[in-house]
Amino acid sequence: MCDQIDTGPGRNYTAARWFRYRKAVPGAVTAGRAFRIRMGCHTCVRESVNYVSDFSLSIDIGGTFTDIVLLERSSGRIEVNKILTTYPDPSEGVLKGTAELLHQVEVNPERITRVIHGTTLVTNTLIERKGARTGLVTTRGFRDALEIGREGRYDIYDLRLELPEPLVERRHRLEVDERLNPDGGVRRPLDPASIEEACDRLVETEVDAVGVCLLHAYANPEHEERVRAEILKKVPNCAISISSEVAPELREYERTSTTVANAYVQPMVQRYLSALEVGLQLSGILAPLHIMLSNGGSCSVETATRFPVRLVESGPCGGALAAGEWGRRAGLTHVFAFDMGGRQPKPAFP
Repeated sequence: MCDQIDTGPGRNYTAARWFRYRKAVPGAVTAGRAFRIRMGCHTCVRESVNYVSDFSLSIDIGGTFTDIVLLERSSGRIEVNKILTTYPDPSEGVLKGTAELLHQVEVNPERITRVIHGTTLVTNTLIERKGARTGLVTTRGFRDALEIGREGRYDIYDLRLELPEPLVERRHRLEVDERLNPDGGVRRPLDPASIEEACDRLVETEVDAVGVCLLHAYANPEHEERVRAEILKKVPNCAISISSEVAPELREYERTSTTVANAYVQPMVQRYLSALEVGLQLSGILAPLHIMLSNGGSCSVETATRFPVRLVESGPCGGALAAGEWGRRAGLTHVFAFDMGGRQPKPAFP
């Protein structure tokens, strides 16, 4: 007679070992899973008993709803809770919804070993223009590059096309005397007096965030780093993004607009992710929090708060990846995904 217990993929215990395990681990018995005791060619299904398995927690915050999904990784069982997104602090809804879900399915928070979070908060903040009051420090003569942009138009036949206003008002775009060559060589040293003047203006305008984008800084970040250090001396609580870290590449408009967008949403993302991370820890979830990136990968909270512009497609990319995966499992080669959110629709060909 075989007294082996089938407790899931890759987990087989003899009956004696299993009951010793249950006694040693109090949390081993929970509702919702049956074990089988095999005796010869007969299989008897007994009352529901769970071995200790780990869980993954997924959080998706949209403009209207917040979805929380709990996955038991051993069995594939999924539990879902859907609640309204809470404003002005979306982390409140996440923590409340997570607590409700864990209580409903009777899962100990310590059994969660992975937390992954996707959000459209960055996108919505940019669309609704609800970010921080932002300043820009750039090389003298280039403060209007942000507004001039490029010749590309999203509707080339609309003669009355109105482009969006820059995220930084012109009076908050400040200049410093310096110049780098395309290879990073110093053509004109950074003038300390111009930095001092720019810092004083930033204090006067009471900005909450600053983007620093100096000409050819992608080849040499020294001047931008010095400007950042001086700003922090005058405005220590200011969120500062420098282009040599955010978007170290050619083309002034693309680099400037990306750096400004990063600074514009950074205070909001810092407050939100800090509150969420601390709240999850206080609720007993000790697993590290990972944030979905626009490219479909994930990053730490530290990286997300430094470079929140990388989260612009954080929420929609999860849906596109899921559609691609289910299409692959169904044997489909051409899949069209459509994500209808509270603020914006997202079509994709994953």
